[in-house]
Amino acid sequence: MKKIGIDARLYSQTGIGTYLKNLIYYLDKKDLKDKLIYIYLMPEDYKNLTLKNKNILKRKVYDRWHTVGEQFSFAIKLYQDNLDLMHFTYFSYPVFYFKKFIATVHDVTPLLFKTGKASTKNKFLYHIKHLFFRIILRCQIMCAVKIIVPTNSVKKQLEEIYGNKISKKTSFIYEGVNYQLLDSKENKKLNKKFDNFFIYVGNFYPHKNIEKLIRAFATVKTSSKLFLLGPNDFFKSRLVQLINKLEQKNRIIFINGLSMEDLVFFYKNARALIHPSISEGFGLPLIEASYFACPIIASNTPVFKELLGTNYLSFDPNDVEDIAEKINNFIDNKPKFNYTNITDKYSFKKMADETLGIYQKVLSSMI
Repeated sequence: MKKIGIDARLYSQTGIGTYLKNLIYYLDKKDLKDKLIYIYLMPEDYKNLTLKNKNILKRKVYDRWHTVGEQFSFAIKLYQDNLDLMHFTYFSYPVFYFKKFIATVHDVTPLLFKTGKASTKNKFLYHIKHLFFRIILRCQIMCAVKIIVPTNSVKKQLEEIYGNKISKKTSFIYEGVNYQLLDSKENKKLNKKFDNFFIYVGNFYPHKNIEKLIRAFATVKTSSKLFLLGPNDFFKSRLVQLINKLEQKNRIIFINGLSMEDLVFFYKNARALIHPSISEGFGLPLIEASYFACPIIASNTPVFKELLGTNYLSFDPNDVEDIAEKINNFIDNKPKFNYTNITDKYSFKKMADETLGIYQKVLSSMI
């Protein structure tokens, strides 16, 4: 029986956590035959995650990403399990693990832009951390036997950075709508509290470009409000200051702590999703919004163009006036978009199937 490991230490995080939850959820439903899959989880997730498939085993680890422990004790744990194949699902991985592995590279945003809270700290320390990030990611890219990316756009970016030599071992696999959203019903009680609004869904990292969205919406003459649905974190506090400065606190409102049922309500009742991100690897909120037939106004980035083509209203994310103009255009003209059968093309179930296919292909080549 072949043993496969999956690094699921970020299971409870946003973004990558959604990827992991769906990968594991759909693998848990598969007939794994001659495969035994080890899921490596942090203690709290180890405790809370329930699996039905006898061919999937949970493994508890204590070494968080970006730590010395990750480089040594986590690597030792993997060696002790004597895996035939390891799947690292995040760029932070033990560089001293020299057995066969595949890697999922979600995007190259950290290479192109300052991201995360570390980017706001001491510049020297940030550059040191960024140097280590570049070294670790390069090691991962070069040493992986296969690389999975979420879009063809990310594949092209990796080829531009690391050369065409990685092209043959890189495959793009589209993601989809979170199974937790698919299984959730709309919280209709929110109808009494919210109406006539646009939404943004996601984190508030600098590359998400929320500052320009706030500045643009502040100039739009509309009775609609803009709800920013995301975490209550450091970056939110900085944006609150801008909203107050622009005297927009009654029009631009943060909402956090939402349940899946709440999120379904906002997708189904928003006038449109506005997504101003400068750089993305995929764009889960766009696919989720389109599934619920919520119109989309978003950046003209290659990734979004790949996902939706002309089925959204696009703007230059670096131009505040253009963002405002496109929002006004949407309000005046009410464009219609066709999002039927969106889950036929973008599906986490398909992603899990194709990922399992890559496992099988790599394992077969080792015989």
